[in-house]
Amino acid sequence: MPTNTTMIPKWRPNIYLFLFGQFFSGVTSMVVQYAIIWYLTKETGSATILSFATLLGMLPMVLLSPIVGPFVDRTNKKALLIVPDIVAAIVAIVLAVVGMVNHDFPIWLIFISLLIRSIAQTFQMPTIQSILPTMVPKDELTKINGQLGMVQSANMIIAPALGAFLFAVVPISSLILLDVLGAIVGVTIILFVKFPENPVIDEKVKIFRDMKFGLTKLREKRGLWNITLVGTLFTLIFMPAASMYPLMTMSYFHGSVAQAGIVEMVYSIGMLAGGAVIGFFGNWKDRIVPILWSIVFMGLSFGISGFLPGNQKGFVGFLILNAIAGLATPFFNTLLMAIIQQSFPPEILGKVLGILNSLMSISAPLGLIFAGPLADSIGVNMLFVIGGVGTLFCGVLVLLFPSMRKYDLELQASLQSDD
Repeated sequence: MPTNTTMIPKWRPNIYLFLFGQFFSGVTSMVVQYAIIWYLTKETGSATILSFATLLGMLPMVLLSPIVGPFVDRTNKKALLIVPDIVAAIVAIVLAVVGMVNHDFPIWLIFISLLIRSIAQTFQMPTIQSILPTMVPKDELTKINGQLGMVQSANMIIAPALGAFLFAVVPISSLILLDVLGAIVGVTIILFVKFPENPVIDEKVKIFRDMKFGLTKLREKRGLWNITLVGTLFTLIFMPAASMYPLMTMSYFHGSVAQAGIVEMVYSIGMLAGGAVIGFFGNWKDRIVPILWSIVFMGLSFGISGFLPGNQKGFVGFLILNAIAGLATPFFNTLLMAIIQQSFPPEILGKVLGILNSLMSISAPLGLIFAGPLADSIGVNMLFVIGGVGTLFCGVLVLLFPSMRKYDLELQASLQSDD
């Protein structure tokens, strides 16, 4: 599969500068995100409010991804990475000023800020996913994806710990301004990163035609299409429980904001360890095998968590299970993304990723609509049981259907024949 890496002779320093920028802007943004969610959990204690906040964070991905994809393929990549950071910074300033003036936040304003932040991320994520294969040699792609996963995991380790500390000592209206600092540094670094030229940057965007094109190309890859459908089912079952992490800690286990931060940090340490394994040793002959094992460990960790006693002893078990789930997660996310990136030429990857991201996220709002009332009625811990059992069922589906189970073997054989 052709790439444009010849346009960047010193690709390694360039990609590491890019990864550093993603680390710094990501950690500040996540500190603010955690602070907002913890504020909602502490102030309301409502599973319904928490699930609705998560729903607002998911909707732009579902609704806009098919539209964003064509723009990613044709629009200047620096602009697509810089403008959302600036928008997020402006939203942070508005929210902070309101908080300083009123000494409180209207819930509706928090919801609007979460929605706008999510819209910004909807533009950034497909851009990063589609530009990465053009910045590195294809035989380094899986490792670089692993290292990007390590950066994201490092963000998720530092952000909860730093966020919990700052949440306790700094007014949240001031804490939100960290987003502005992150945007300034992130944008400055992006200006110095070299991206390959986009060969179709001036071509007119035809949204519905490009959506149909992306869907057609995805469906042509039968195994990947089936994996996408299973991913949609996985999201429907898994996302409701995943949105309840703060409530699980602070309500079910009777913990504090600091302990909620520790849970996120432990999960992220596991993700960092998993990402390190992929980043330095990530050349599997069949990546579906480690993906399947990751599904098994994630399903078991989630399912068992729901049966733990609702006390501090149970909380310790919850931490251990989260470390295991965190270790397993990159083997699913990172390896699957590398498979997707190698399945399509870079010039159409944005269109395909737009459709794929939307399809794999489309069931999340449905699950989240019922998540809050369901958790309030049967208990938040039972959502973890449902999520764990559903995850294992998705793994069984991948194992049973040859088009999914053998997809990567066939893909790598095709790539080798093209060489």
